[in-house]
Amino acid sequence: MIKNELEYNITKNWVSGMGRAIAMLEQDDHKRKNEPDVWQMHYDGVTSQREDLQEQIAEYEALILHNPSEPITLQVECMNKISELLIKARIAFKITQKELAALCNRTEEQIKSFEDKDYQNASFLDFLAVRDALGVEIVNDRFVASLDDFYLEHLAAM
Repeated sequence: MIKNELEYNITKNWVSGMGRAIAMLEQDDHKRKNEPDVWQMHYDGVTSQREDLQEQIAEYEALILHNPSEPITLQVECMNKISELLIKARIAFKITQKELAALCNRTEEQIKSFEDKDYQNASFLDFLAVRDALGVEIVNDRFVASLDDFYLEHLAAM
């Protein structure tokens, strides 16, 4: 998951480099004919990884383009990645880590640390405080985030 602009730019550079690597592989007729299994494994690996990174880029771009005044439906691959919901909601609502910290009565350093470690270092109460601030709920079997008026007023006052 891409969490910030730096990771976004690095990921775009990796995708570009992988595109060049794929083009070189496609031009390597010698290896394709003499070592077809090795060539195919290499090609499939780079292509698959590039597709994964392109999906992450598309997801991040959708989050940064989201209208923060609108609710957002979020998805995670599995329950082990539920912490990503909080990071995605913060990005979609265009809330900085400093603002989120103020909303849930934590420090900016705590929020940064939580996000850097995918909330594995957060207590259950920390997790709930951030979830409440971002309005992440399950609605009709989907994760939906929307900022309520209380938190919007606090953001506007910052």
